[in-house]
Amino acid sequence: MHDATGFKQRIDAYLGRLADEEEAELLRLSGELAPLCAQLRSSLTSGKRLRAAFLYWGWRASGQPDCDGVIKAAAAMELVHAAACTHDDIIDDSRLRHGLPTAHAAFAAGGVGAWEAAAEQPHGHRQDRSAALAMMLGDLLMGYAGKVFATCGLPGAYVARTVPLWSSLLRETVAGEFLEVLRTGGGTSGVAESLEVARYKTAKYTVERPLHMGATLGGASRGVHAAFTGYGLPLGEAFQLRDDLLGTFGDPGRTGKSNLDDLRDGKPTALLALTRSLLSPEDGRLLAKTLGGPRLDEAGAALVRELMEHSGARQRVEDMIEERIARARAALDSVALPADARSVLGALAASAADRSL
Repeated sequence: MHDATGFKQRIDAYLGRLADEEEAELLRLSGELAPLCAQLRSSLTSGKRLRAAFLYWGWRASGQPDCDGVIKAAAAMELVHAAACTHDDIIDDSRLRHGLPTAHAAFAAGGVGAWEAAAEQPHGHRQDRSAALAMMLGDLLMGYAGKVFATCGLPGAYVARTVPLWSSLLRETVAGEFLEVLRTGGGTSGVAESLEVARYKTAKYTVERPLHMGATLGGASRGVHAAFTGYGLPLGEAFQLRDDLLGTFGDPGRTGKSNLDDLRDGKPTALLALTRSLLSPEDGRLLAKTLGGPRLDEAGAALVRELMEHSGARQRVEDMIEERIARARAALDSVALPADARSVLGALAASAADRSL
């Protein structure tokens, strides 16, 4: 039986030791790096450790035993996630994550906010120092991910065969983020385009690729890899669809993040695309008039949510989530897996997408 709490504690403990070690090294370089150390530690102290769990169970599904080496390899996935979140928060100017200030918000609150650019730059241009510092933190976290994985202690031949997967993971994640930025606020993305963003930005790097990493480390068969794709992509899409609902209808006190950011930005979510497609022309014009822009207030957001409910878009997204969870679970039945791996992956399918609003 998998002890989810114990697994998370092992990942947390390793990341805590890593933060201690890296803080000592950074402060040897300069005491002025203390704010960086504080945000490095903050970046590593929260999360459900889903990506780590998927790598771990990809390894165990290959018939491999529990060991400290795979815990360290799994922790590398959390460093990738921390880096991606740091950069994503800068792009979205999100101020909260897990109920705590995001890195660039924390840097600004600590007195390292905006500075005046050189006088010769036109239009009184200003640069945001806190965003620049947070961007460097994200880069550092991604560098640590590679270091932790490469030195996890598993046989070198096992680690070496994952190199193509690292390239794929980073390429796909950047592609998803890039496409989301291009399509944000445009008002033209349909459901297919929204799901494409979800597939690359979330589904692959959250579920499929960590599973493939663990399976590749463990020497799993092609059949297992194929089943993990059949499981990981629909489950990852369900995860993002649930996140879209939480980002609009969720209680910030429970989700730890704003429920206005996605609406203010006009994020190209499947929820928004479905709403546009289902509304009458008159209601569509009302949505377009209300949605988007930093001045969207609670009253405007409530109207948008009402249109999403009235159109049936919210229920359509719930149906899409359920259909994808069913596909993910069916994929597990297509291949022989150890009983404990099958059981835990089935439970992870529920916990990853059935999060409470």
